[in-house]
Amino acid sequence: MELISVSILVFISILTLLYAYFKYSFGYWKSKNVPYDEPSIPFGNIKNLGKTIHLTQFAKNAYDKYKPTGAKICGLYVFARPMALILDLDLVKSILIKDFSNFYEKGFYYNEEDDPLSAHLFSLDGTKWKTLRAKLSPTFTSGKMKFMFQTVVEVGERFRDCLFDVVEQNDELEIKDLLARFSTDVIGTCAFGIECNSLKDPNAEFRRYGRIAFGEPRNSFLKSALVGGFQKLAKKLKVKVIRDDVSEFFMNVVRETVEFREKNNVNRNDFMDILIKLKNQETTDKDKVITLNEVAAQAFVFYLAGFETSSSTLTFCLYELAINTEIQNKTRKAVQEAFERHNGKCTYEMMMDMPYVDQVLQETLRKYPSIGNLNRKVVHHDYRIPGTQTVLEKGTPILIPAYAIQRDAEYYPNPEKFDPERFNSEAAKERNPMCWLPFGDGPRNCIGLRFGMMQARIGLLTLLNNFEFSLSSKTPNPLQFEAKQFILAPVGGVYLKLKPIKM
Repeated sequence: MELISVSILVFISILTLLYAYFKYSFGYWKSKNVPYDEPSIPFGNIKNLGKTIHLTQFAKNAYDKYKPTGAKICGLYVFARPMALILDLDLVKSILIKDFSNFYEKGFYYNEEDDPLSAHLFSLDGTKWKTLRAKLSPTFTSGKMKFMFQTVVEVGERFRDCLFDVVEQNDELEIKDLLARFSTDVIGTCAFGIECNSLKDPNAEFRRYGRIAFGEPRNSFLKSALVGGFQKLAKKLKVKVIRDDVSEFFMNVVRETVEFREKNNVNRNDFMDILIKLKNQETTDKDKVITLNEVAAQAFVFYLAGFETSSSTLTFCLYELAINTEIQNKTRKAVQEAFERHNGKCTYEMMMDMPYVDQVLQETLRKYPSIGNLNRKVVHHDYRIPGTQTVLEKGTPILIPAYAIQRDAEYYPNPEKFDPERFNSEAAKERNPMCWLPFGDGPRNCIGLRFGMMQARIGLLTLLNNFEFSLSSKTPNPLQFEAKQFILAPVGGVYLKLKPIKM
């Protein structure tokens, strides 16, 4: 009986201490005179994230509430940890570009030893990120894109043929999965040199494991947030973020691909080829070479980022073009005129000679940025926000709400309207460049920007040159976003009606 009483007393004491800890922590933004929403124990402000609301909408709600106050930041709590959400474009520029040296880390959790695929360029910080970014930057030059261009075009042709076959059976299709199969085959070929065949077989291994990696993550959003707040402890406990089956599949694919190419002296001028050369170059400087695990991690993130972001962008783009038939027809005409200027051939130069198509893609990425928020962290020293007395302390995580900024009526009048003319050369010049951040900006912008745009252009011109699109009654308008996915994705996919164009 006495033991039970002692246990109850210990339990009550622990709860009391935890309550006191949270109440003390939740006074952080108030003490700095920064506006914030009242948090609740133990989640802070993130109780429904990943359940009923996507992070982009959550950030937009806070942005819309506090930006009109004139504040440059507002405060959030992730459990008991304070996070700053940026409301001011000049401050966005300072963080991403001007004062980048104090904000270059994202603060994401990775575990290089126990979970090697998690240690990729998107998540790495510190010297590891700087070194790897410098090694990989030459991979995505325009010259390298020209090498990969014809490969992407060939996959696009197979995609066209696949769609013609499918439309013969049913002209009303869920387009997101089909686009994911297209981009999976593109990335599989360019990153691994492997014919994935997901266009022919929707359950092909590459497509299946990509679907699992995004649709069935190892950890819930709340667990990921908790791990992110206690990274040192999580590494000691050997916490992983990549599912074991996904990790095993991609590690084996990379290992077998590298061994085959090295043994048979295969050179394909693709992403894997460049990684292998970095791995095998002769140098006494260890920082200039990468290990097999690092090769696998970079190939893995190139695959995931490439297929999911491109397929989502094209999905949202076709959705908008299906609603806005005048814009669809104008875009199709722009594609056809580009073909005429280049003798009917789909060349790299032809692909780059479609300014209106680029405007359509830019407007799509404005309304639907694949990654709706940019994460940063104060790295080296406390930072006083220019023009204020507010100080962001060293180690403070930061959220830049790109989605919210890109749907702000101050910068984009009538922001829900799909209007590619926002990105004609004159309009773009007059607008603050920090208003468009789907690829980030500054030294830590998306390294795969050129490849992603190339893949999207080829996918779009292939589709528009061969099909007309209209909205199916199965697709809701407006769309809802999957709450649990990191990348912006529509709930239930997008159903469209496809009508082949007689050439």
